[in-house]
Amino acid sequence: MSDTTATTWLTQESYDRLKAELEELSGPARADIAKKIEAAREEGDLKENGGYHAAKDEQGHIEARIRQLTQLLRNATVGEAPESHGVVEVGTVVTATIAGDESTFLLGSREIAGDDSDIDVYPESSPLGQAILGLKIGDSTTYTAPNGREIAVAVTKVDTYKG
Repeated sequence: MSDTTATTWLTQESYDRLKAELEELSGPARADIAKKIEAAREEGDLKENGGYHAAKDEQGHIEARIRQLTQLLRNATVGEAPESHGVVEVGTVVTATIAGDESTFLLGSREIAGDDSDIDVYPESSPLGQAILGLKIGDSTTYTAPNGREIAVAVTKVDTYKG
């Protein structure tokens, strides 16, 4: 994760869900992994102790997620999804023709939709997100994909995100 202090828009529901995850990871999950590490350490030789190494890996993932959530929540703007006015904004659901195929997605942080959502999410910082941000229904542009290919995109619909 980069050290940029970009503001992330989140719904109140998303913010509350992420805050609860952070509290779980910072409290019970941290204590649980510490117990697992201590129990594995007591088994003896750490060089060949698979349980110890697995627990240390899990601890690393937990600590990384805690840092990610702390940064995200510290820089979050919480509020209702922006009302759609036919302009692509962070927090709107966009339908666009991308390289000839129609696609519908939420523009913003993947954390907005959560793990149980089936909507695709593209960050506003992605090449596609940067290209379409501010476009109106009917506008077309191109963007450069990470592989260097120029891709045509046309905005066909912009809706308010319902969550």
